[in-house]
Amino acid sequence: MTERSQNAIERTAHQFTVGPSHLRWENGALTIEIDERVPLLGSKVQGSIKVFPEQLFNQVVELDDLGKHRWGPIAPSARVEVAFTNPSLKWRGNAYFDSNEGDEAISKPFSEWDWSRAHLKDGSTAVIYDVRQKNGRERIIASKFNPDGTVESFTPPERVLLKKTAWRIDRNMRSEKQGDSSVALLSTFEDTPFYARSMLKSRLLGEEVISMHETLNVKRLESNIVQFMLPWRMPRNPTRMF
Repeated sequence: MTERSQNAIERTAHQFTVGPSHLRWENGALTIEIDERVPLLGSKVQGSIKVFPEQLFNQVVELDDLGKHRWGPIAPSARVEVAFTNPSLKWRGNAYFDSNEGDEAISKPFSEWDWSRAHLKDGSTAVIYDVRQKNGRERIIASKFNPDGTVESFTPPERVLLKKTAWRIDRNMRSEKQGDSSVALLSTFEDTPFYARSMLKSRLLGEEVISMHETLNVKRLESNIVQFMLPWRMPRNPTRMF
């Protein structure tokens, strides 16, 4: 997670290079080769991640009213193989692969958002983007990505308020209610002053599902203390490879 300038970036039809690391399409899979160093400590982070999409989708969705920020769900359902030498670890599991792009800073149009994805019994993946903008308007995207490559929109359920994070960030989940049952927080994988990623148990499209969930609080991101802290977590390297 190092910010790099244009002179450290190169792109061809099949490969995208960022500093010493790169991504490439190879035999129907995305291979990510990582060769980086941990901020401050300087220890190596080296290894590969292979993503095997179950189905590719050519879709771009606007996240804000002016269309300056866009989301592309490239492979909502995939397999992943992780093999690192530094640190030494290997594992396999389910994956999700998408893209986000913007023509301006993320802090300009957005106030906060909650995002979630869940695998359904029929092999499809349901994704909800619950976006709140600074102009007071909401954009709610609820899409079901089917194994045959088709996409269906669905009506998202009501917003359920979840327990605040350790950094006191509000987070919400769109979930159907059944009796007195509520959303269950299974685990929180990342908890920062402005962002959280968690695993939840909820109900969606008539099913009990396990969802990956994220919350972004832009106001916190804009705060002076967070802006001071960010370069220590995500160093900026405008002129050379880190």
